[in-house]
Amino acid sequence: MNAIYKSEAGREAIQARYREILRQWPVPAEQLHIPTGEGDTFVVASGPQDAPPVVLLHGSGSNASSWRGDIASWAKDFRVYAVDMPGEPGGSAESRPVLGSDALAKWLDDVLAGLNLSSAAFVGMSLGGWIALDYAVRRPDRVSKLALYCPGGIGKQRFGWIFKNLLDHLFSNHDLRRSAAIVTGLNLTDHAEILDDVALTFTHFNPRTGKLPIFTDAELRTLTMPVLVLAGEDDAMFKSAETARRAEQLMPNATVRILPGVGHAILGQTDAVLDFLR
Repeated sequence: MNAIYKSEAGREAIQARYREILRQWPVPAEQLHIPTGEGDTFVVASGPQDAPPVVLLHGSGSNASSWRGDIASWAKDFRVYAVDMPGEPGGSAESRPVLGSDALAKWLDDVLAGLNLSSAAFVGMSLGGWIALDYAVRRPDRVSKLALYCPGGIGKQRFGWIFKNLLDHLFSNHDLRRSAAIVTGLNLTDHAEILDDVALTFTHFNPRTGKLPIFTDAELRTLTMPVLVLAGEDDAMFKSAETARRAEQLMPNATVRILPGVGHAILGQTDAVLDFLR
């Protein structure tokens, strides 16, 4: 297994920042370590214990901190489990289950078992959206609803941003904040803290590479649960128009929203997702 961090010092820098964010978690929370076939999985659980469960799956190169702007709202009505995916820079094991196999579904089986859940609503972002879709295809009886931010696996991936990113490196003295702005579509001035965190992570972290598998028409047609798809019109990572078209045509109960002027990082949708979950 390849190391997911470039150095031990880099690992500690990322983990120190994560610990700081967890100390500032906006609502009371439990920090859980769930044993799975992929190693321990770290989960931040918030909200009333008897409330309907919602499982959150972050994007590549991230962790539960992705949801800190949403959690105070969602945890009023739901028991929310922000799960750190394995092989990402969070608190879970560093193993990387193979995409396109049943390994991630088996991992989520173990996570749900450890949380004593037979089913849940899932909210997924980017890679986490792909994993939520994969689980819904393989375990439809365990997924009551799907809310997806810029999900992979429906529309094709874009790779033009890589060349923009390379040029930005060449002409900006390797300013990773500018590169992060290109990939996420966020503004350097208005979203400085987020971009600082992204730059810190990708200074020290080796992300997954390669294309995400695309779900077939037949697979998407099996998703009969309510689905909310949120996609940025200017997403540099995925072809949002294709994502919208296939979701609308193939998913029987899909609501699709293309957000104008928005890139890969989708902010400000806390209330829309809450309304959907309710």
